[in-house]
Amino acid sequence: MSSLPAVVFSPSISEVPLPLLITGVAGVPGYNAMAYFAAKYPGQVIGIRQADNYRLVGPGIVACNAEDRSGLARLFEEHRFASVLDCAGNCALRQCELAPELAWRINVEGVRNLLSQTVPRGIRLVHLSCDLVYSGEGGCGGYVETDPADPVTVYGKTMVAGEQSILAADPTACILRISLPMGVSFSGHAGAIDWIASRFKKSRPATLYFDEVRTPTYVDCLNRLYERALGDGLGGIYHAGASRRLALYQIAQIINRVGGYDPDCLMGIPRREASPIPPRAGNVCMDSSKLVRALGYDPFTPWPYCETLVPTHVDWHRERPAGEERSPKHLHRVLCRNPMLRGVVNGS
Repeated sequence: MSSLPAVVFSPSISEVPLPLLITGVAGVPGYNAMAYFAAKYPGQVIGIRQADNYRLVGPGIVACNAEDRSGLARLFEEHRFASVLDCAGNCALRQCELAPELAWRINVEGVRNLLSQTVPRGIRLVHLSCDLVYSGEGGCGGYVETDPADPVTVYGKTMVAGEQSILAADPTACILRISLPMGVSFSGHAGAIDWIASRFKKSRPATLYFDEVRTPTYVDCLNRLYERALGDGLGGIYHAGASRRLALYQIAQIINRVGGYDPDCLMGIPRREASPIPPRAGNVCMDSSKLVRALGYDPFTPWPYCETLVPTHVDWHRERPAGEERSPKHLHRVLCRNPMLRGVVNGS
């Protein structure tokens, strides 16, 4: 295997205002952030999940719907939060298209309810948005923060509305537009890695697109970025995707080969052959150089961390070189976790 890429991380992270509230802990970003921050700041982190998600329990986990304004008010009054990491949101693309009122209630009204607590109290807010605020129709990607949002999905449109609510109410808040967060999920079948792997584990087909291109990012890197953003007072919108551009089909190729799954289970098609619901974005790759300049370093290891794990052609996943490690356990070690950050508190 080739040598690891050189990545420079921040030499220090400013103190996070505590206690900290993390919303949306059932999603991949929130689930991994909760593990990271709870391990690093024991007893000073509260995570909230939707009230009907009965299986998600544990120290610091509280049931409170984002759209429950009175419930949020009671929670803020009880815990006196000093900062909030907002990972909440309904990102189920098809569900959002079929029930736009639900998407609006969670992704927009939920943000506004949160602002009704953070703004009057002067609480530090870091909010997660996404790359799907763009359509990707130009095919070139490389979006910067000043490019106009033009989402093709209800999910993307509600994320834009949530951003606008924050910018209007709290210009000091930090909005991080992330791409695909690469890590484990609470349910075991949500998020890019777990959903694709769950299909392969059951020898079921997974169909991914040749021309939907993203900038996937290790959750380990994102956790450290959230910590820096909470403590250092970054304000405004920042793109927060890693540098490696991959089509969804390529991402599935990597998962298929590293996990040692049946290559016949992976199917690839262009977006034009997809079902009209939900609409599919194109190349929504983001340029994160504004964030790198603000921090003074690049916070992201490319995903995957090693060039030898990057597909070179459409049948790359069918190649199984002798001596190459392939297993679900290895997949977890190098795709769900960042090998560059061994020994760092990262939710293990």
